[in-house]
Amino acid sequence: MALPGCVPEKLTTVLQFPNPSRSYDASRHCVCFWGYDNSREITFMVNDAVLRNLLPGVGSDERSLLDVFDEFREKVLEIAQKQYVAGPRNRYSIS
Repeated sequence: MALPGCVPEKLTTVLQFPNPSRSYDASRHCVCFWGYDNSREITFMVNDAVLRNLLPGVGSDERSLLDVFDEFREKVLEIAQKQYVAGPRNRYSIS
């Protein structure tokens, strides 16, 4: 129940990335990582092409792509933050 003259506060979603784990999914050609909105785990998949655009000339093998992810982790997490919308969806693809 809102009090007269009070404006309800807008709830802000805080997506956090406390888990530094990431893995390469060869079948989907992406690096997977996880964020958390409170206790909800959100899966993110960043496409190989996105990673190769961050560092042109990088190899397409698993080790090279994981290295690019690690080097540009903050930028990738920033993209994930912008893409995320609170709600029932728990998987996002960055392509």
